[in-house]
Amino acid sequence: MSVFALGLNHNTAPLDLRGRFAFTLEQLAPSLTGLRQKLPGTPEAALLSTCNRTELYVAGPSSQVQPAIAWLASTGGVSAGELSEHAYVMQGSAAARHAFRVASGLDSMVLGEPQILGQLKQAVKEAEAAGALGTTLHQMFQRSFSVAKEVRSSTEIGAHSISMAAAAVRLAGNLFEDLSQIKLL
Repeated sequence: MSVFALGLNHNTAPLDLRGRFAFTLEQLAPSLTGLRQKLPGTPEAALLSTCNRTELYVAGPSSQVQPAIAWLASTGGVSAGELSEHAYVMQGSAAARHAFRVASGLDSMVLGEPQILGQLKQAVKEAEAAGALGTTLHQMFQRSFSVAKEVRSSTEIGAHSISMAAAAVRLAGNLFEDLSQIKLL
């Protein structure tokens, strides 16, 4: 059984396209069920959806990559070709390393942002509740959580990490003398 990660993020796709692939928390379980029905052999699967990324993690035969691309494209109402222009696919150890980077905040728009770890944990919890998480992905994600903890405790990445909202407020504070006089939509 091999693992692959399929996704698009802030580096590979514009915001309007990423928005077409956003899944709410309530949509995760039925979406995972739909995905697994489209892939031969009922593979393990997890779906991570945030404002800056949508990623599928699948453990099963590598022949499932193209059907997974077709499924994801259909959920966003685009062709598989259009999705492929903006998506990435990582297989085997590259997929695991990617999950480690994501969990650690190393692949975030704001380096080290802490929310992604909680979002990934929630995605894993939803996959488990949907019966889509098996031993292979469970072990990979547990290792991802351990790596994230180690990265945060052994480096300075977490010392000054902020969310996108906090970064925006900080930038506004640098641009304007008195934020109390600024009106936002």
